[in-house]
Amino acid sequence: MNRYLLIATLLLCTSALATDGWKLAYDREGIRVYLKDPSASPYPQFRGVSTMKASVRTLTDLQDNLRVACKWLYACDQLRLLDVEGDSTWVYLTTNPPWPTRPRDMVLKVTSERLDDGTLVRHLSAEPDRIPKVDGLIRVRHLSGKWRMKPLGERVTEVTYQLQAAPAGDVPSWLANRLMVDIAVVTLRTLRAVAERQP
Repeated sequence: MNRYLLIATLLLCTSALATDGWKLAYDREGIRVYLKDPSASPYPQFRGVSTMKASVRTLTDLQDNLRVACKWLYACDQLRLLDVEGDSTWVYLTTNPPWPTRPRDMVLKVTSERLDDGTLVRHLSAEPDRIPKVDGLIRVRHLSGKWRMKPLGERVTEVTYQLQAAPAGDVPSWLANRLMVDIAVVTLRTLRAVAERQP
């Protein structure tokens, strides 16, 4: 793609996000993070975007290997498979975020969708009552989001990570917004580092 065309496309995408209630909160290291205007949603949410020198297949494998995935997901403490049914998978995730946020857990339903252009979209939603509550952990009850991995060329993929969640427990809004940026940046940065080391 022509360099100027690429720049114009990125500017148009940024403008479209801005008019849709998204505001750019971080733009460094090849990672852009947008936060949704709080007036547009009851829960904090982010959209992180980065281009990675890795194929969709490589990125998919790094998500499917739960032991590896827990190493690049922000604050992941434990990630294990609960069930698989067709294109849907249920996983149990515990997190150990930095102080003063307390450890949390969640049951995630992940539904995969393959688009005609080779893009893989994985839709995320919380199913908090699928397993009994665990003592000592705050159960996240409201979460939705998606991973979008769009091929741009051979071994080049645009990765979008979008999440909306009620943090649960006593988390002030200023900390929730800071956590949103940290979750997106650390997760995308670490995933990119792991993915680009793959053969």
